[in-house]
Amino acid sequence: MAILVTGGAGYIGSICVEELLGQGYDVVVVDNLQEGHKEAVPPEVVFYEGNYGNRGFLEQIFQKHPVDIVMHFAAEATVGISMTDPRLFFENNVAFGLVLLDVMQAFRCSKMIFSSTAAVFGVPEYIPIDENHPEKPINAYGESKLMFERILDWYHRAYGFQYNAFRYFNAAGASASLGEAHRNETHLIPIILYTALGKREQIEIFGTDYDTKDGTCVRDYLHVIDIAQAHILGLSNLEKRPHAKYNLGNGVGFSNLEVLKTAERVTGQKIPFAFADRRSGDPDTLVASSQLARQELGWEPKYPRLESIISSAWKWHSKFPEGYPESA
Repeated sequence: MAILVTGGAGYIGSICVEELLGQGYDVVVVDNLQEGHKEAVPPEVVFYEGNYGNRGFLEQIFQKHPVDIVMHFAAEATVGISMTDPRLFFENNVAFGLVLLDVMQAFRCSKMIFSSTAAVFGVPEYIPIDENHPEKPINAYGESKLMFERILDWYHRAYGFQYNAFRYFNAAGASASLGEAHRNETHLIPIILYTALGKREQIEIFGTDYDTKDGTCVRDYLHVIDIAQAHILGLSNLEKRPHAKYNLGNGVGFSNLEVLKTAERVTGQKIPFAFADRRSGDPDTLVASSQLARQELGWEPKYPRLESIISSAWKWHSKFPEGYPESA
């Protein structure tokens, strides 16, 4: 079984590639290296640098490799930018996705594991968020992912296309060799750890008056290896559930202050921070239910504790304080 991983040089994609290799899968990676890092792709993996929306480029790859399944991680994913430049998101996450589906069909490849997002739900009407929650995205990122999910629905109905889609909030943590190194970092845990490493003066915690136990936002953090394992379990689930969507989460959330205090315990140092005004559109609490994934996939997070998640990230950032060599 040959698996083509789009976005396989990115944070989540590269760790999924690492896990796939550990389970004996044959993997081919496509990434344009906009946010990914070539150093994150294992040397034994065939790697193609390019845009998955380039039809000719994709056709050459499918001609060279008998691809059975596509694991699709490639996407524009920065929520803030999606609100100022939505066209970029609809082009990359929807239009380019259609090119990928066209090429897959041309080469009789009709199976996909899609890395989606819990942003398809928007502001929660209840917590935890399960698969039946209304889908009302509040940003172009979530909207573009939901649009592609709906395209997959129609491809299943019309063409018998098989897919599993996974929705989750905050991926965090690291493997022993691979970690989070965005060129424009916006995620709380790496920003906290950069501050602990002296690469930032302090962090900002946005909002102190949310309806939570300590007044700061509560979010669902999930270890990146657990996310990767869910995607891999989807491979053997396609025949049984050929058009399934699963939410992934810890089932509990952690406030911004809890994340900060946990990071202080893990790093053994005080981390300077300052409170700032709320950010527009930030809900009080975002927590996903993963009950369906547990029941149907047998998925169970191996690293649910916040300490384990942050500790793995701290080990990686301490070992690679400048990230991957080319991004130093």
